[in-house]
Amino acid sequence: MLPGVVVLVSDQPGRSALLAEALRGVGTCEVVGLDVDWSTRAAAIAVVADVDAARPAAMQCLLALQAQAWAGTAPLVCISQRTSDKALRQARVLGASACLPFYAEPHIVVTALLNLLNPNEGALNATIRQCAERAGAALTSLFNTASHDGRVDLQAIDSCVDPLLLALSDGGLARWLNTIRAHDNATYQHSLVVAGLAAQFATHIGFPEAQRQRLVRAALVHDVGKARIPRALLLKRGTLDADEAAVMRTHTVLGYEILRASRHADPAMLDAVRHHHEMLDGSGYPDGISGDAISDVVRFLTVCDIYAALTERRSYKPALPSDEAMTILQGMQGRIEPRFVQAFGQAVARAA
Repeated sequence: MLPGVVVLVSDQPGRSALLAEALRGVGTCEVVGLDVDWSTRAAAIAVVADVDAARPAAMQCLLALQAQAWAGTAPLVCISQRTSDKALRQARVLGASACLPFYAEPHIVVTALLNLLNPNEGALNATIRQCAERAGAALTSLFNTASHDGRVDLQAIDSCVDPLLLALSDGGLARWLNTIRAHDNATYQHSLVVAGLAAQFATHIGFPEAQRQRLVRAALVHDVGKARIPRALLLKRGTLDADEAAVMRTHTVLGYEILRASRHADPAMLDAVRHHHEMLDGSGYPDGISGDAISDVVRFLTVCDIYAALTERRSYKPALPSDEAMTILQGMQGRIEPRFVQAFGQAVARAA
């Protein structure tokens, strides 16, 4: 534990109870409401705001916090109840050092806070954070360009592949995943998680460097078609109805078309982007291909993609523990490649 007090500001203490418990592993945690009088409080080492920052009372509370002399040295982590870009910008204006989505697990909030409290904790963590930020920025640019132009420049993605592989080699999968899940921008976390899993998996199997690079490259862009999916649908807090699911499924073909119109997209990348939701029994989409028509590249990335989705928390579902996610993958025999499931389980267990 660190010396000092971590203040948790909450407009719903019941909702924040698990977060408060997790923060007690960082330091003494005091829970306050929006009516807190900051001028009468001693300095805190950090503040976590689990509030709807768009509410006038929350805005006034956080502005009053920033007026305190000690606020400049105490990081402020905002748990955003809204996941729009506008909400994130507003939190930054109100002094946030980091913004995490409302569905972030408590241990992810703790990881983010510790990273802020220990900016000089070592070259390794700093390198991994820089790599994550660089890859996130590259994906942001990629998705923005794809949404407007219908084509992308893959050079920024290419520049992230070797640093990502090095970060995984030096720091391990668990450190990479914790860093990604504590990153400010949750929009591209899934792609970065899949890329990390692909790197770990490929290394465990013993793929040569060139093949590992191709797989990580494909993993980073496998969901690029979602750049052309309505943002309201991507951010929906709940399960999709049949019509919405049909629209979401078009991201595979949209991504394929975007990359086919772009320079430097290799055949493995095009295959992975179009077919990563295909199943060996023909029940997948968009083309309903089956068996030998599905390449090993697709079979490999499909396992990583499904595991990532199962172990990520969303507004409509909790994150599954690794062992439960592996049980589900093992139960999909006939739909995904069992040899890869077995090897993937060994790769993840080795990294734990």
